[in-house]
Amino acid sequence: MSPTNGTAKAAGGYRGTDRLILGIVLAVVTFWLFAQTTLNVAPAMRTELRISDGMSNLAVSITALFSGIFIVVAGGLADRLGRVKLTYAGLALSMAGSALIALSPAGTAAFLMAGRVIQGMSAACIMPATLALMKACFEGKDRQRALSYWSIGSWGGSGLCALFGGLVASTLGWRWIFWMSVLVAVASFLLLRGTPESRVESTERRPFDWAGLAAFIVAMVALNVVIGRGSDLGWMSPAAVGLAVLFLVAGVIFLKVETSSANSFVDLRLFDNRTYTGATLSNFLLNGAAGTLLVALSLVQQEAGLSSLQSGLMTTGYLVAILSTIRVGEKLLQRWGPRKPMLLGCWITTAGILLTTSTFLLARTYIATAFVGFTLFGIGLGLYATPSTDAALSNVPQDKAGSASGIYKMASSLGAAFGVALSAAIFTGLGRSEGLVPMAGIFMGRTDNIEVRFAAGMALMFNAFMVLVAILAIVMTVPKREGAPPARS
Repeated sequence: MSPTNGTAKAAGGYRGTDRLILGIVLAVVTFWLFAQTTLNVAPAMRTELRISDGMSNLAVSITALFSGIFIVVAGGLADRLGRVKLTYAGLALSMAGSALIALSPAGTAAFLMAGRVIQGMSAACIMPATLALMKACFEGKDRQRALSYWSIGSWGGSGLCALFGGLVASTLGWRWIFWMSVLVAVASFLLLRGTPESRVESTERRPFDWAGLAAFIVAMVALNVVIGRGSDLGWMSPAAVGLAVLFLVAGVIFLKVETSSANSFVDLRLFDNRTYTGATLSNFLLNGAAGTLLVALSLVQQEAGLSSLQSGLMTTGYLVAILSTIRVGEKLLQRWGPRKPMLLGCWITTAGILLTTSTFLLARTYIATAFVGFTLFGIGLGLYATPSTDAALSNVPQDKAGSASGIYKMASSLGAAFGVALSAAIFTGLGRSEGLVPMAGIFMGRTDNIEVRFAAGMALMFNAFMVLVAILAIVMTVPKREGAPPARS
């Protein structure tokens, strides 16, 4: 098959084009923009579909959960079957999942949950396959530029999701968000048509690690259900305790299988590289901070009376900041190496999240403060994104690119899933308590919603704590470098 769309064969692969980059970015956007809009429009969906808070919270987090569960498997399949093929498969799943959600009937969560699971499977295919394509088709500074645009689709999509979701939900209705997702997936498919296939050429046939995958699925689903629905089930109820025990047993089995099998689906040997470990762990924790969006936007909708559009406007600074600083992070990477921009981004992110914790302020003051906080949040993530991704992918061999990308993106997805689920659990659980709120006297304005505002503040503080742990992980694992080595041409 000859290269098309202006691609030219290069050493070790094909040199990519701007059309390829655009097609990949749109593929990534189908998840990070359209699937993640539920962070802002969940209240509207919950009301129209008549589902409980617990079921709604589970629907928000389950997409990222299933993405995280299957993303490593999909990364390995991308290496063997072809990265372009897996991207196409992901786009097809995205269309199917979005259509199911758009068609969800009122009074049942079945269509919604099925669609969200399929969206997670879609992301599992798209994320590692497109990252591996970037590594295979670009070199040196071209690869760093391509990864910046990939990050714009990923992190930028997460920044746009609240504003986009609020705008569409307030004008056309939330169902149109998912019909638009179908159209974007079609556009991505058309742009990627003719892209030469990229795969690892190997005649080795190894049995698949079904036992490890099964144990991993059981452990992750059990944990997510406990976190997401623990308050509904009762934290000490037989169901919740049983699920917690199931998680522990499945987790132990998973670790035993993965450390003893030569064909483990999670290649734990990749974590022998400290830089890859630090980039992946910090990526997990920063994506976990996505709970900041869910909690802060839910608070101003529930207690300040803002619409989904008005609350989405609070994140405008976040969107502008993340889009405008991603390429700044790329330049800092080229000048300093990955460690300094990763740390700088994390510290700024922490400062931004801490501003959103000031739920004791009057509503108008809080909205303005949160706007500044979200802007700093976006600046921090923008500076962090490309250096982290490049640090992860630059430290693995080419034949492991798909698997390594899969694990790195598994960290993103599982981080988002558990971060959102834990934030929602803290917010919902503490908000229902009727005990005395510490330092209740500092809360300004209304006094009938102090418990909810306190609960939001604690949930947001949890997100700041996760980023502080990410800083510690980077300090301990990513080496100091005064300057990055010259990029290969």
